[in-house]
Amino acid sequence: FLLSPKLENKAKGRLQKQICQVVLDHFDKQYTTELGDVWTRVRDILTYPLCWQYAILLNQFSQSAELENTLRVTGYHPAFQGGLPYLPASFKCYISRTPGRFPAQKHQTGKLKEYYLLNAASLLPVLALEVKDGEDVLDLCAAPGGKSVALLQCAYPGQFHCNEYDDLRSRWLKQTIESFIPDPLFNLLTVTKLDGRHIGDLKPELYDKVLVDAPCSNDRSWLFSSDVHQATLRLTERKELPSLQFQLLRSAIKALRPSGSLVYSTCTLSKAENSDVINLILNSCSNVMPVDIIEMAKAVSQEFTFLSGTQQHELLVLPEKGRAWGPMYVAKLKKM
Repeated sequence: FLLSPKLENKAKGRLQKQICQVVLDHFDKQYTTELGDVWTRVRDILTYPLCWQYAILLNQFSQSAELENTLRVTGYHPAFQGGLPYLPASFKCYISRTPGRFPAQKHQTGKLKEYYLLNAASLLPVLALEVKDGEDVLDLCAAPGGKSVALLQCAYPGQFHCNEYDDLRSRWLKQTIESFIPDPLFNLLTVTKLDGRHIGDLKPELYDKVLVDAPCSNDRSWLFSSDVHQATLRLTERKELPSLQFQLLRSAIKALRPSGSLVYSTCTLSKAENSDVINLILNSCSNVMPVDIIEMAKAVSQEFTFLSGTQQHELLVLPEKGRAWGPMYVAKLKKM
């Protein structure tokens, strides 16, 4: 699915105008310090959306053999294959090396969508969580719902609690669930608008698995902030995010049963929001330990580029040409 030269030039001009210089300058300063030469390569991808790629997560509840055939014929291939420690047969995702976006499907009441378009790296936290049938699962910051949909492609939880505090995003989450999940599965689902920082106190030790896909300074979208005022506000609020992320993680740990697992993820390169937050949790919570996810990273290294030098319990996906996935930070912890 490629743009015509005329459309590409039109889009190119529009997108170049939209890059927010205030945010780019801020990122240049921070990420040159944190990532060195790596930032130059990543910057080229993030500032040029025409080379971005989109994965197609198939919906097992609305299966279409015809769709899979179409994807294969048009150059798509499975994103996740042999060697992964955890890969349910029902979990199917297709990607292409070519930039471009497969046509999106509109929401239609009463009709399930056949696929979900997303950044392939956003599925790594789901695979790292390793949800099994019958387990009680909490998706703490669930909107817009892609990871919740992906989790239900993997297993049938005993109970599945999807939470989103923000009112607008909560409505978005509900629509996503309606678009992808059949009515019989609704009795597994609870959708709430609770403050994630308090869920651990409200529901202590209720869950076997918790996903914390935390609010973060989303590098891709922030680079295209609509105006300088919005950008300045975002950069001011950015300083507060690690504190929020830490509080969400502490709440998630309280909500976990002993021996339960937790995955933390963001879509930013920021060390302050990624490894610094996890290190603070490990240093302040004596009842959690890191879980090695190196084998998972090795198994998908053909499709994803990872930052070198990270610890065994974490990974950071770096966008690069032909593999324009990420940024996506993933870390896994276990409660003792």
